[in-house]
Amino acid sequence: MLNTSALYISRSAYQKNINYIKSIIGETTKLSAVIKGNAYGHGIEVIVPLAEECGVDHFSVFSAQEARRALKATTKNSTILIMGWIDNAELEWAIMNDIEFFVFEFDRLKTAIYEAKQCGKKAKIHIEIETGMNRTGFSEKNIGKLIQILQNNKEYYEFSGLCTHYAGAESISNYARIKSQIKVFNKLRKWLKRNGLIAKINHTACSAAAISYPETRMDMVRSGILQYGFWPSPETFIHHISKQENKEDPLTRVLAWRSRVMDTKDVKTGEFIGYGTNYIARDNMKIATVPVGYAMGYSRSLSHQGRVLINGQRQDIIGIVNMSLLIVKITEIPDTQKGDEVVLIGKQGDSEITVSSFSEFSDQLNYELLTRLPTDIPRIIEF
Repeated sequence: MLNTSALYISRSAYQKNINYIKSIIGETTKLSAVIKGNAYGHGIEVIVPLAEECGVDHFSVFSAQEARRALKATTKNSTILIMGWIDNAELEWAIMNDIEFFVFEFDRLKTAIYEAKQCGKKAKIHIEIETGMNRTGFSEKNIGKLIQILQNNKEYYEFSGLCTHYAGAESISNYARIKSQIKVFNKLRKWLKRNGLIAKINHTACSAAAISYPETRMDMVRSGILQYGFWPSPETFIHHISKQENKEDPLTRVLAWRSRVMDTKDVKTGEFIGYGTNYIARDNMKIATVPVGYAMGYSRSLSHQGRVLINGQRQDIIGIVNMSLLIVKITEIPDTQKGDEVVLIGKQGDSEITVSSFSEFSDQLNYELLTRLPTDIPRIIEF
């Protein structure tokens, strides 16, 4: 292969996760697959058609750039929703291509109405309201002005959604704050309704909220990390599994990361290995080099402490993780040869390197590690 490693996406694992999410949220609640951050590192161009095969027809992205990629990748008439950045100059493109988008401030709202007038097609907007996260959204003090603009321009937009986002639903420490946000959302939704403004769908729940706060599921759930086989937090997993008879994890990791041994070498006792004097061989050793480093998303903070799988056995990374390679101690598996498979994430035999294990050796969250995987690493779908 031309590339030094590849990411393998399991079709069966993804289908299993989608089925499980749907079983939780119920038949009447729509599932929007969140594919921001390059589909959490799994690849927008890979996940969109795969998700459509698995029964998903709604995708949430962060930016117009991600929306363009999703639109190009779609094989069906799926809905694409921009939750964050879209420049005013791109609003005409969004409207003409039926791209839906959050509106959380007046400049975007007014520009969307203007562009809709110019192109003769309604803008499909989702009004985001501020309920207590203090990030984006119309606050209660601005609802009166918002209502006035919406009432005066009904012919130029479709009120496709009313939404908000919760401030840390994955942690029990935020319980009171989340409950307060739910109350604020319902209050402002009723206010809009009294003024004749009713959204087609109400959606507030991310993965964590959908699991821990059933009342937030409403008409649609925006699920990100769950579809890829990860829980938003250990708390979320414990909260959910404690209520189930079967205590096994119902989710399956979708992604595996594999490379190959580039070279092997014998090193004598007392010799330094790698850059500087960070690691010295205390015994006669055998090492292998693997062509993956921090330029490929394998964090330098895993120097001296990361693990990989070779020949079904967990082996230690020694020395400093380089820009383009890492060094593995293979003294216990001396028959290792150039070309042998190296698993950085995933299973090999009866052993497994999990994404969550990386957090044991670094400060990286699951989300962070996955989204930092470079886009030029091939993503390959396998069963």
